[in-house]
Amino acid sequence: MKKCVFLDRDGVLNQDTEGYLFRTEDLIIPEGTVEALRQMKEAGYMLIVITNQAGIAKGLYKKEDVVKCHEFLQEKCGNLLDDLYFCPHHPDYTSNSLLRKPDSLMLEKAMAKYAIDPAQSWMIGDRERDVQAGHKAGVRTIRIAQEETPSKAEWLTSSLWEASSVVVA
Repeated sequence: MKKCVFLDRDGVLNQDTEGYLFRTEDLIIPEGTVEALRQMKEAGYMLIVITNQAGIAKGLYKKEDVVKCHEFLQEKCGNLLDDLYFCPHHPDYTSNSLLRKPDSLMLEKAMAKYAIDPAQSWMIGDRERDVQAGHKAGVRTIRIAQEETPSKAEWLTSSLWEASSVVVA
């Protein structure tokens, strides 16, 4: 079975912005991101993006915009990402969905598709809903946040680079 690092997008792979990020010109990749991804890839981890994209349900942008941002991110990150899973739903606009974090269906689908071992895998996110989704899927979790942030994650780090060092240690 394979090992994987599941990665939230906004606030982990790119700078989080106010509102919804759906244009490539607004996508800013923080320093150290590419190196962190490369470090985890070289350690034998698959890298899969797991992201809620409620702006689709709200009619602010389309699925194609998410795919364009992912392709742009891939290009800027040296094609290190193995796949993208996104949830286009929001309970206030569409039916409730188990895909939407804090539920874990996106992770579970990826685990089934790629024969991923949860015991060897991680979820890295910047919100507690990422941590909850990771725990529901049976993977270890890292939350990127300020040191004093309350969290149920196994690790709290200040950056993806720091998180990658925890994963490969």
